Amino acid sequence: MRALLAPLALLTLVAAGPADDAPQQLAGLFIQGCLPFVGNPKALRDWAEKIGLPAVAPRAAMAFLHGAPGQVFDGSNPSGKFVLVSSDDGLCSVVTDKVGEPALRDALEAGLTKAGLEFKLVVQRDDKNEASIHDREYLAAKGKTGWRVLMAALKSGEGQGMLTAGAE
Repeated sequence: MRALLAPLALLTLVAAGPADDAPQQLAGLFIQGCLPFVGNPKALRDWAEKIGLPAVAPRAAMAFLHGAPGQVFDGSNPSGKFVLVSSDDGLCSVVTDKVGEPALRDALEAGLTKAGLEFKLVVQRDDKNEASIHDREYLAAKGKTGWRVLMAALKSGEGQGMLTAGAE
């Protein structure tokens, strides 16, 4: 996760305002920008362009994609830096640099509930490579559509966090 999140420092974006709503902003971008488009990167990219999310610089995009093909968009706003990562394989992630595990967990679960999704936590553990990061894995569904949702964030304090969705 550290390698995925480090590129946030490369972005020259809007200066962050109060970070108290960063978890809600990240969860909202994830629910609106990832879940409807999992497995359909073209539709996700069309949506990002339609709402005016600019592509990030190629150097930053490559760092987020780890050499895999895809596109990366800047979803930053006055609440902080937010990045939408669209992999060509259909996975989608959102990343920020100012969130903690408890607040992100609460925002994600509230957002999933508000969006009418059923979900359950299936795995919860500290990250195998970085002890300060806590990972949570959910199964989520709405109707016949299902997703595997991964959350990674600092166990305490604020820092980098990520939500990822793939088809289930």
